[in-house]
Order: sequence, then C-alpha cells, then structure tokens
Amino acid sequence: MKVLVTGSTGLIGSALVPFLRVGGHEVVRLARASLRVEERVVVWDPEAGKIEPSELEGLDAVVHLAGENIAGRWTAEKKARIRESRVRGTRFLCETLARLERPPTVLISASAIGYYGDRGDELLREESPPGRGFLADVATQWEAATEPAAQRGLRVVLLRFGIVLSPHGGALAQMLPPVRLGLGGPIGSGRQYWSWIALDDVVRAIQYALLTETLRGPVNVVSPDPVRNREFVRTLGRVLGRPTLLPMPASAVRLLFGQMGEELLLASQRVEPIRLLASGFVFQYPDLEGALRHLLRK
Repeated sequence: MKVLVTGSTGLIGSALVPFLRVGGHEVVRLARASLRVEERVVVWDPEAGKIEPSELEGLDAVVHLAGENIAGRWTAEKKARIRESRVRGTRFLCETLARLERPPTVLISASAIGYYGDRGDELLREESPPGRGFLADVATQWEAATEPAAQRGLRVVLLRFGIVLSPHGGALAQMLPPVRLGLGGPIGSGRQYWSWIALDDVVRAIQYALLTETLRGPVNVVSPDPVRNREFVRTLGRVLGRPTLLPMPASAVRLLFGQMGEELLLASQRVEPIRLLASGFVFQYPDLEGALRHLLRK
C-alpha cells in the first residue's frame, strides 16, 4: 500500500514508518517541514490551511498521528495547542482528502482512551459513552473532525490509544529513572486502572487496521490486561530489581502537575480492546511483565 503518515517523528510514528517499510508498504510523510529521511515528504501547515492536494492523489491509506504532546503542565496556551493541533489539524486533513479526485480508501486516525474520562472500576468498551474533563472533550471533538472523510466514503478507524509503553518516550521513559534509583512507588491511591499497550503491539495494530476491512469507527488499542497503578509500579520494580515503596500522594501530583496529573496520572480507565480481539487480532505482549521484560531487555 501507499501510506501517508502524519506525526511520523513522534513516539508511535518513529516506530511505525520502518515497520511499514519492512512490511513492503510505500510511506509518504506529511510534515510541517522537509525532513532528511528516505521517504518522500509532503509539507503542510494546518494552522495556515496550506497543503498541495495534488501531492496526496493516488494514496491507498492515511495514518494520522499528529498532535501536540500532552505531557507538561497544562497552561491555557498549552491546552489550546493540544486541542487545536488535533481538532483543526484533523478537520483540515480530512476536508482535503474528501476533495481529492482519487481519495484513499482508509483513514486511520489517532484518538485516546482519555475519551472515557475518569471512570473508576467500570469496564469500558468502544460503545461506552464519553466521560468528562478536558481530554474527554478533546477526544470527542478530535474524532468528530474525521467526519468529512467518512462522508466521502473512506473507511475511518479511530484508534483510542492507551498508555503506550516504550523506554524511548512516554510514561514508561519518565518512570524509569526514579524506579531505577529505588524512589518509585504508587501514584495517589494506586487503585486507578492504567490501560497500557507495548509499542510493538501498537504498530502491529495500526497495520492490522489498515488491512482489516471489517474494522471501522472507534477501536480501543490497549492490552487485554489493564492493571491498577500500584500493580504496574510493583511489576516495573520487579523487572528492574528495585523496591517501589515510596508513594507519591495525590496532593503532590496535583501540586506538581495540576490538571494534567489529575487526568493522566490519577484518572482510572479500565479499558477492554473488544473490537480488536473480536476481529482476530492477537497481541504479542498481552501481559504487563512480559511486555516490560521485552521492552527493557530483562
């Protein structure tokens, strides 16, 4: 397939592009500036509404991963960038695809389990309603922004990513230094569910969604084994051979990280990958300890 990828230099995109190439697919990157890479690069500026539509003709598929990094304290400006980069960028891309003479047949668009908000022990499936909070509002608008592509007849798959585990970025990379120093421990009560997935399974799930015509709409991209935060930290400590006895109180999380800590670290989302499993997808790393040992080469 000839696949356009946005967000190709991010955590997921950096792993996805070589994975697709090894699988025999041709990759075209959509980026804000020209990149020194082996693949062809199409430059766009979603804020200014600039793109050359003719360069998108003849694509088979689009994987849309671009968006402002949500890590960091959420100032008003940061929240605006998070929202605008996802909602406006997605709508602009989808409107452009919808106007093509030969549009792609499938759009894989990123979303997040933040869609569900803080839901305690409730089992969350793709048909569960959205929750409350900043991330839930952003995810709802983000997904709705793909509507022009769906109306044009593209098969749109909305991948709701959980906590993507990689030692090279994201939550796991941030947790490694303190845990290696013996300073790790549960966050808040430790009872909140963390729905995670190994980066290897993320890129496999994206390729699977590209090729599986029965998949459309929201799809939870999480392992089938969500765990409570205290179990997550304890398992990470066991893999690293370090104690995890120093908890971070919820009050400290709120003081240090504000709303970001509330919605990302303290929120509980017990998410099941029902549509992936029902369609026949097989996870390579379904349990947390096995995934961590693979990722950390332990």
